Amino acid sequence: MSLFSTRMLAASAFALMAAAPLHAKTFVYCSEGSPEGFDAAPYTAGTTFDASGHAVYNRLVQFKPGTTEIEPALAESWDVSEDGLEYTFHLRQGVRFHSNDKFTPSRDFNADDVIFTFERQASADHPWHEYIPGITYEYYSSMEMDKLIKSIEKVDDHTVKFTLNQPEAPFLANVAMPFVSIVSKEYADALDAAGTREDLNNAPIGTGPFKFVAYQKDAVIRYQKNADYWGEAPKIDDLVFAITPDASVRLQKLKAGECHLMPYPAPADLDEIRADPNLKLDEQPGLNVGYLAYNTTVAPFDNPQVRKALNMAMDKPALIDAVYQGNAEVAKNPIPPTMWSYNDAIEDDKYDPEAAKAMLEEAGVKDLTMEVWAMPVQRPYMPNARRTAEMIQSDFAKVGVKVEIVSYEWGEYLKKSMEEGRKGAVILGWTGDNGDPDNFLSVLLSCAAATPGGANRAFWCNQEFSDLLAKAKATSDHDERVKLYEEAQVIFKREAPWATLAHSTQYVPMAKNVTGFVQSPLGDYVFDTVDLTE
Repeated sequence: MSLFSTRMLAASAFALMAAAPLHAKTFVYCSEGSPEGFDAAPYTAGTTFDASGHAVYNRLVQFKPGTTEIEPALAESWDVSEDGLEYTFHLRQGVRFHSNDKFTPSRDFNADDVIFTFERQASADHPWHEYIPGITYEYYSSMEMDKLIKSIEKVDDHTVKFTLNQPEAPFLANVAMPFVSIVSKEYADALDAAGTREDLNNAPIGTGPFKFVAYQKDAVIRYQKNADYWGEAPKIDDLVFAITPDASVRLQKLKAGECHLMPYPAPADLDEIRADPNLKLDEQPGLNVGYLAYNTTVAPFDNPQVRKALNMAMDKPALIDAVYQGNAEVAKNPIPPTMWSYNDAIEDDKYDPEAAKAMLEEAGVKDLTMEVWAMPVQRPYMPNARRTAEMIQSDFAKVGVKVEIVSYEWGEYLKKSMEEGRKGAVILGWTGDNGDPDNFLSVLLSCAAATPGGANRAFWCNQEFSDLLAKAKATSDHDERVKLYEEAQVIFKREAPWATLAHSTQYVPMAKNVTGFVQSPLGDYVFDTVDLTE
């Protein structure tokens, strides 16, 4: 029996809480869903994993709380060559990986762990590349990290040099992202020897502020304060994720004192939250976008005129009112207006059903039946995908297009939405990972991201667009990058691989006695600074 299997015997969130010493501080986070897994590299699904990842893992560098500014983490400092091709990271010494009942590290974190973390994602020949059948590395692939990084050299145990094939302006921001969280090579070797390789994903070990303790699928995840944490020690002793998919149930638990903080409140509940004297509500503009991605490789969606016509058939202001309860703004670009290089001069496709119908007829499209895929979960950019799909269904019916709404379990949804031949369009979205436009444009829309393992759900490959992104990444001139990204947005709007839907406001309700929580513009939930007052 693997370590993960034995830990599946954990009872419930509240049994776990009861097991803690009476003097211990236990913080309960009512998370929105179950993680696909706990390995930092393969998953892009969202907050439950991201929050888990920030609890367990560290990266070479990280974002300062509440900002997109880079600060040291497992690398105490770094040097960049004058030509921008070499990044030398000087690693923090005396950092210990977590232990569990099957593994105790014999050494501190070192350069071998950094190299292992990157190389297992880069090479299909690496023995840990596909340790789980069918696993892919969407971030690494979509961001073309395998093409960017020429070599990674261990200078000594505490120094690692990355040599790039070309300059990459967002490189530091990229390595601050969770997908390159540093994992233990020694732990991987021990799992390999024990024949339990899957525990790299099921029983995570990192250097972060909290240690993984147990996971009961679809019910609870439990973490414990890392007493040997290299940074400032967490103020709470136990961190519990009470997995609660329904927003109204999460709110009931919050009001009842069964959890201290929750993500993704239903827009209709915001006034009730504001009126409750025992709760407080943190809010800020979201660095996100919700979208409908057409499969541009399948007729008639391979025709930009058809995609434009469908975009014009959507009543997006009505969508904002009904689905977001007004707590969002209509999206016209693939990046949010709070992000630098946002091209505000672009005009959105106007809602005009008659013109849309005429354009479809001109394109020779009659009696079209298509699928619209609706996510089964809430996300910052999409509070209710089913309702959104129903509104799109109604709008498209007015121009003679019949819509079948399709959904799957969340992990399957993400997997199937990247399968070639998918009919119609898929509802998805994105919350920025690092504050750089490249994190939206390249990851979601480049030619590289349209290949297997990528995140381009439109399968859209426009070489002119991708060339502009490549130029923008290769220059450190900020003004030049702005210009190039603005031009790329013009191409995007002309070709319409997506219907851009909304940029939502981020809301985080919490108990009144919660202190120290800092909302991130990147949508991260980080608990190493939270505390509970009496």
